[in-house]
Amino acid sequence: MLYSGPARLRHLDPLLSLIEIAAVELARELRRHAVPRRPARRNATLRPGVETPHWLALVEMVRPLLRRRGAKALLAYELGLHRGRITQFFTRRSAMPDAERTLLLLFWLVRQDRKRRNKIA
Repeated sequence: MLYSGPARLRHLDPLLSLIEIAAVELARELRRHAVPRRPARRNATLRPGVETPHWLALVEMVRPLLRRRGAKALLAYELGLHRGRITQFFTRRSAMPDAERTLLLLFWLVRQDRKRRNKIA
């Protein structure tokens, strides 16, 4: 690595080269010794996280619509759930609904979008 900064710091060039080599070697060792993550068991319940990017995208679309007072309660009623479950889905992100309720949520989201568009037009 060649240092292209001020001339008074050029004496650091050998040290920076050593640090770069050490970082590359450390990354190689970490990759070699990394424990592969076990795949989810078959038929196991998924939890929100990196394995569920579509759910996380849906959460980001729904959250702005839940800011108004009482919006979570209305959505809970619509989905046939307790209000606390809505908090687990969209605030704490510790749970996900089943397939049927996810479809109901998508229909609700489309209706909310239509209402918003009608107000604008």
